[in-house]
Amino acid sequence: MPVSKKETADCSPRSEPTSTVEAVLSVDERGQMILPKDLRRRAGIGAGAKLAIVSHEMDGEVCCITLIKVESLNEMVKGVLGPVMKDVLAQEETK
Repeated sequence: MPVSKKETADCSPRSEPTSTVEAVLSVDERGQMILPKDLRRRAGIGAGAKLAIVSHEMDGEVCCITLIKVESLNEMVKGVLGPVMKDVLAQEETK
């Protein structure tokens, strides 16, 4: 189910993920592609935005490429690693 224009996308691990084919992109001779304006607007991606590229492999070949806004990636990592690091530090203090 796509996110409606009135909803705010929450890509944290606690939300239910959804997927939508937004567009089909072409890669030019310089290896560049253009994200559609409406998608950039809805995703809050402007000039100078930083995106992390995550590749997914299956049978030794890249099958999927995902773009994640760096600030979202930072929050995901903090959400996952924060509690783990607290546990590690607490265990070190008890030694």
